[in-house]
Amino acid sequence: MRNAVIAIAGSSGLIGSALTSALRAADHRVLRLVRRAPATADEIFWNPDTGEFDASALRGVDAVVNMCGVGVAAKRWSGAFKQSLRDSRIGPTEVLSRAVVESGVPVLVNSSAVGYYGDTRDHVVDESGPAGHGFLAGLCRDWEAATETASAAGVRVVLMRTGLVLSPSGGMLARLKPLFGLGLGARLGNGRQYMPWISLEDEVRALAFAIERDDVAGPVNGTGPAPVTNAEFTAALGRALNRPTPMLVPGFALRAVLGEFAEEGLLGGQRAIPAALERVGFEFRHHTIGEAMGYVTAPKGS
Repeated sequence: MRNAVIAIAGSSGLIGSALTSALRAADHRVLRLVRRAPATADEIFWNPDTGEFDASALRGVDAVVNMCGVGVAAKRWSGAFKQSLRDSRIGPTEVLSRAVVESGVPVLVNSSAVGYYGDTRDHVVDESGPAGHGFLAGLCRDWEAATETASAAGVRVVLMRTGLVLSPSGGMLARLKPLFGLGLGARLGNGRQYMPWISLEDEVRALAFAIERDDVAGPVNGTGPAPVTNAEFTAALGRALNRPTPMLVPGFALRAVLGEFAEEGLLGGQRAIPAALERVGFEFRHHTIGEAMGYVTAPKGS
């Protein structure tokens, strides 16, 4: 797909910003869906909360990428915040799903997360795995179901179930690196829960790959090929920063401070592998957690 026109919802986030830059560098035109008055010709106004969106603005667009959603770790999980997590994902996805059908867009790449599988403990899971239990699994299931209008109309829908994205700047590592640098790096609970990671570079490449390849559709795990436990992740980050990691944070302390999110988001995990990407020949730049940590901790400009 050369010189394509690609519309992105959620383009201001960590992944969306990087994807926008990468697509433009590859000579694609990127249209950004924004919730304010457009400031440039490459911005399109929409208000998914009210359904206010002129679908005709997507005519001639080759693909839509939807990455809307409030961060699941942004606040403690109150009932109101959990509802905002759902509202910020499901409603906008339904609006975009209808719009791509109405405007004839052939491809919709929709964000999801490996939380779809629930806590799989040490069981390896690929895209054929069923939905798990818990709030995050239900959220991902309903989020993906919001694309059914598009898939039923013949749109090629990709459900990118992303893991923990490792970035040189931003994301969770931006909060962890200062702590590890002070020697305060610690495993969480018993450390045996799996953390399906992917480097930001590979996540962006996987999204671009999904846009371009006609043989990519349905669930796709946006994870690196070698998921690790929290203990292994902690040790790898400590090695990359040349800092010891002898500490641990007890599970009961995490539950006391963070409530329900601690149980699902930190003390549980998914041993998810990217079978769908590997099946169609996607090549990762960062295969191991050591390679990924080298990428995220390398000095700028190196």
